[in-house]
Amino acid sequence: MSAVNRAARRVLLLGALLSLAAGIALSASPDIYDAAVAHAGRSSDDLKRDPIDHPAELLRLAGIKPGMQVADFMAADGYFSELTSYVVGPKGHVLLLNNPTWDYWSGNHWKERIAGRLPNVEHRTIDAEHLDVPDRSLDAVLLIKAYHDFYAIDEDPVAKWPRFDVGQVVGELARVLKPGGVLLLVDHSAKPGTGTAAATPLHRIDEAYARQEFEKHGFTLLRSSDVLRRPDDPRDAISYKGPMVGKTDRFVLVFRKTR
Repeated sequence: MSAVNRAARRVLLLGALLSLAAGIALSASPDIYDAAVAHAGRSSDDLKRDPIDHPAELLRLAGIKPGMQVADFMAADGYFSELTSYVVGPKGHVLLLNNPTWDYWSGNHWKERIAGRLPNVEHRTIDAEHLDVPDRSLDAVLLIKAYHDFYAIDEDPVAKWPRFDVGQVVGELARVLKPGGVLLLVDHSAKPGTGTAAATPLHRIDEAYARQEFEKHGFTLLRSSDVLRRPDDPRDAISYKGPMVGKTDRFVLVFRKTR
C-alpha cells in the first residue's frame, strides 16, 4: 500500500471515529421528556403515577416541543400540565382547562400545583362547548382519560355532572388548534363495538368510536401507541375505582388537525 493510500485510509478512519463519537454524544444528550419527569420538586403522589401513566412516552409521542402553546383539556389537578410546562419551557405556555365540574371533583388541587411554581401554566375554568380561546391559537391539545366523561350521565345533583353536546366539544377543540396542530387522546378502552354504552356504567369508551368522532371533525390519525395496553383487562369493570385503578387497557391516539 502506498504512503498516499495509507494517509487517505487514516483520514477516513479518523472521520469515522469522529462521527461515532458525535453520535454517542448526541444519544447521551438529555431527553426533554425524561428530564421533565425527573424534574426536582415533583410530588410523591405524582411520582407514583409515572410508572402507570408513562408521561414521557406520551409527550414524546405527541411531539410536544419547547415554545409550544398547549392546552391540557379537562386537566383535573394538572399532572400532565406540570410535565408539559417543563417541556415547552419559558417561551411556551400551558392552559390548564377545567369546567366547574372538573375543578370540583379534582378538589381544585391545581392551585397548589401551579401557585409560585409554574409561571408558564395558566388555569381557566371554562365552558367546554364554548372555549374562551382564540381560533387557531394552539399547537397541541392533551385530552387524557377524560373524553369518555362527556358521554357519561349522572343524575345525582351532588355530582354536578352536566350533559354535553360532544360534537360541539370536539368541534371547539378543532377550532382552537392551528392547522397541523396535534391532539393527544388517551382513554380507558371499552369492548369493541360498544360505542359510548360503557361511558356511564364503566367510564370507558370504544376506541374505534372515538377515532371516528374525531375524524368527523377534521382530524387525521397520525400515530398510535401500545405503551398503555393491558391485554389482561377484560374491559368489563369500572375504570376509576376498585381493582382496576391503574390496571385498565388504555388506547393512545395522536391526531393531526387537517382541516
